[in-house]
Amino acid sequence: MQKLFIRKYLNNKIYAYVTAAAFLMISVLLGISIGTVSVPPLDIIKIIGGELFSLSSNEYTEPMFLNIVMNIRLPRVILAGLVGASLAIAGAAFQGLLRNPLADPYTLGVSSGASVGAVITLFFGISFPFAGLFTLPILSIVFAFLTIIIVLAFTRRIDRSMKVETIILTGIIFSSFLGALISLMIALTGDELRQIIGWLMGSVSMRGWDYIKIIFPFFLIGALLLLLNGRELNAMSFGEERAQHIGVNVQKRKMLILVAGSILTGGAVAVSGTIGFVGLVIPHLTRLLWGPDHRHLLPLSILTGAGFLILADLLARTIISPTELPIGVITAIVGAPVFAVILMKNRKERRG
Repeated sequence: MQKLFIRKYLNNKIYAYVTAAAFLMISVLLGISIGTVSVPPLDIIKIIGGELFSLSSNEYTEPMFLNIVMNIRLPRVILAGLVGASLAIAGAAFQGLLRNPLADPYTLGVSSGASVGAVITLFFGISFPFAGLFTLPILSIVFAFLTIIIVLAFTRRIDRSMKVETIILTGIIFSSFLGALISLMIALTGDELRQIIGWLMGSVSMRGWDYIKIIFPFFLIGALLLLLNGRELNAMSFGEERAQHIGVNVQKRKMLILVAGSILTGGAVAVSGTIGFVGLVIPHLTRLLWGPDHRHLLPLSILTGAGFLILADLLARTIISPTELPIGVITAIVGAPVFAVILMKNRKERRG
């Protein structure tokens, strides 16, 4: 009986990974294929395969298709995927750590903190000699981490029990304050910084391979740290005291998870601006479909989050073509109702 249960569990998880991976692959193909000029999926596979394996088949490919795929759409799709994956896994980790389905980098103010770091970097033209292009994500990460620490410290000060509603309300208050600070900096500068208003609303438009090089190491480090803490997140989702009883070093693990979430959020914001609700919607949907086990929830959130943001970007650039909408608008349209539904569900459960 036990063997049958284990086999059924494994088959279910394999099905989950296959479904999530298929969703991501379809999203990638659609993201590259659809646009002002449509590129047939078979040509996309030939072009990418030819570039990866240095095959001569690309010599016979339409040069226009080759340029569109390799220089315009593929980097954009990869960047959108990395941003979506970063925000989704960070949201899943924050939700598990705080035992709160409403927690995500956006509602906790972490994205706004990262945005302030990015804007200050651009505002003052800061560039660390040892960091170069990585100055922007480094400062975004520092400000993201400081924001989550301040939000949690402020919440503990006004409410010792650290209630879910208090954490979220504090995050929203800090997010609003930091948003006002960004608006003030923009208002006090010339036209150069006004251009970042669109960036702050969230976009991966006109960003090439250099931006992928910027986010990729931070995504790798942050995701790896969280994936290695899947068991600990499972333990802490039942409460810190219970986690300590089974041997989890709660303070150390909590700090690691907060640092990893800040690294992922800061890296994502540095290349795409503030994109809300991805870290809220995707982990919640993934949890509903395949369960709350963080050992699987985290990697599945990566795959699903990447596919979701690729499709959101596709919609943003085609829905009123040739004009492009910021991705943040699309994710907010999807995310805000989901946020409201989860909030109402939580309140009903507490009353019941």
